[in-house]
Amino acid sequence: MLRVLIAFFIPWLSFFTIGRPIAGVICLLLQVTILGWVPATIWALLALRSYDEEHG
Repeated sequence: MLRVLIAFFIPWLSFFTIGRPIAGVICLLLQVTILGWVPATIWALLALRSYDEEHG
């Protein structure tokens, strides 16, 4: 649940918590603009979902 909140409010940080630092940096660059925040949040939530499915 905590990771979902992080993905919603600080999407770039969620990538670092699942061991994907390059994706985290790209996500942070998306978040620099307000318009990029929504795609970054969606991307982070989908990445977390995929991570949870792979790691149980």
